[in-house]
Amino acid sequence: MAKQKKDKFYLVQEDILPEAIKKTIKVKEILKLGEVRTINEAVEMMDLSRSAYYKYKDYVFPFYEIAQGKIVSITISMSNESGMLSSILRAIAEANGSILTINQDIPLQGIANVSIAFETKDMRGSLEDLLNGIRSMRGIIRVEILGQA
Repeated sequence: MAKQKKDKFYLVQEDILPEAIKKTIKVKEILKLGEVRTINEAVEMMDLSRSAYYKYKDYVFPFYEIAQGKIVSITISMSNESGMLSSILRAIAEANGSILTINQDIPLQGIANVSIAFETKDMRGSLEDLLNGIRSMRGIIRVEILGQA
């Protein structure tokens, strides 16, 4: 019996990706938004060869697309001010994320750390938009994705 190959996935920061992969992602976005009618128009717009597009198109996608319908765990460092955690939880609830667990450490030197796990199945908008919204809140120091299930 042949051994089945198991796919491995990596979360990679965009700025280290080769241009061909970045352009492939952009072509997929252009097509999804209906900005052009054909793949040929989209690859020309992005100055990408059709062969490069077809080589990568089934293997690259934005993180938020694979996070939909999943459980995502994030960690947040924030200033220890009244109402900070409440504001974060409200943002998740307003995006229709379903909070599963909240773990907050005792604040040290004015900084509080919290880990939140939530389900994205019924979420409105993208995970990326939600996290960027949390990052832009006053008093937020750092927001990181710990993992997803």
